[in-house]
Amino acid sequence: MALSDFALRRAKPREKPYRLSDGDGLHVLVQPGGSKLWQLRYKHRQKENILSFGKYPIVTLADARRKRDDAKRLLSEGIDPAAKREADKRAAEAAAETTFGLVADEYLERMEANGAAASTLSKNRWLLKDLAKPLSKRPIAEVSPAEILAVLQHVEKSGRRETARRLRGTIGGVFRYAIVTLRAKDDPTVPLHGALAAPASKGRAAITNERELGRFLRALDEFDGWPTIGAALKLLILTCVRPGEVRGAGRSEFDFDKARWRIPAERMKMRRPHDVPLSRQALAVLSDIWPLSEGSELVFPSIRTKDRPLSNMAFNSALRRMGFSKDEVTAHGFRVTASTILNSRGFDPDVIEAVLAHRDQNAIRRAYNRASYWDQRVELMQQWADLLDEFGRRRNPTKRLGATP
Repeated sequence: MALSDFALRRAKPREKPYRLSDGDGLHVLVQPGGSKLWQLRYKHRQKENILSFGKYPIVTLADARRKRDDAKRLLSEGIDPAAKREADKRAAEAAAETTFGLVADEYLERMEANGAAASTLSKNRWLLKDLAKPLSKRPIAEVSPAEILAVLQHVEKSGRRETARRLRGTIGGVFRYAIVTLRAKDDPTVPLHGALAAPASKGRAAITNERELGRFLRALDEFDGWPTIGAALKLLILTCVRPGEVRGAGRSEFDFDKARWRIPAERMKMRRPHDVPLSRQALAVLSDIWPLSEGSELVFPSIRTKDRPLSNMAFNSALRRMGFSKDEVTAHGFRVTASTILNSRGFDPDVIEAVLAHRDQNAIRRAYNRASYWDQRVELMQQWADLLDEFGRRRNPTKRLGATP
């Protein structure tokens, strides 16, 4: 006979547990303490099992019947409802443990395994570990577009529009990785396209006036901060490479006898090795700073530990300390400085492009440039270093860029 709420409420406990049947395997188990537990007795593959649905009246009579019907449908498909419940529980627990931070770590590891440059890894690690930190402990399958937008808008309101847009793309990369590894169903950054203000189009601040460059070089000679940073800035200007390539420079990359710095492909933006001629001034900078990195694989290790390179903020922080604003000069801007001044003085544009390691779109020219411009680059880098000395001496005849302050 089917149960009713009236009968369930009136059921009194006894000395031993007893059952009140509702039919089709569903019953209430009344415990001596008075609790009433819904259970379903069923058979699967000739084995009898019991599935619990919860306590009455938290689980109502109608709820219990619906759960019974759902279990019967699974049985009709050959599925054990108890086994499915356990599997669903484990999947939910795994999903809760699969946080955004965990998948982001895997994403970064995959980038590194695929040969991403150290500068790219550092930038993505900063975006995901620092700026996206509010998402780190959230189950990745539960992160909503609104949560991501809040993180992005926080960055945007600080004035870093381009960083906010880059952060959205990087977070999207983590979700796309989660999708292909079956830990997320969609990318919640997709609806956010157009939600952020477009960054103001502005090139990197750079000194392109020779007199102003001379003023800067004299200030750099007087730099009283950590000597590793001052030396790294000097090498950055003398070699025309990217800041990340200087910060991550390894001691094994330098050949003093051949006056050559060989930057491996994995540390280059264009993923091909780049040989840098070292002028007399560049060699002097390296010789002065070399003893300070003894015991490290890096030429310019961090102030805090020799196992890590200088931070990606070290150069620009030093420039601000020297009194130069972000609108006057940035670390990336020194390549613009060299290109502008050397071109204005009539040096060969093809050699300048080879110095800057720009990728020629013509494959034949690209191969020719790498093979044939070494001697010209050696000469140009020495001429550039001599020009820098000249700019710096215009008001201070005793200083040269490769000299120790």
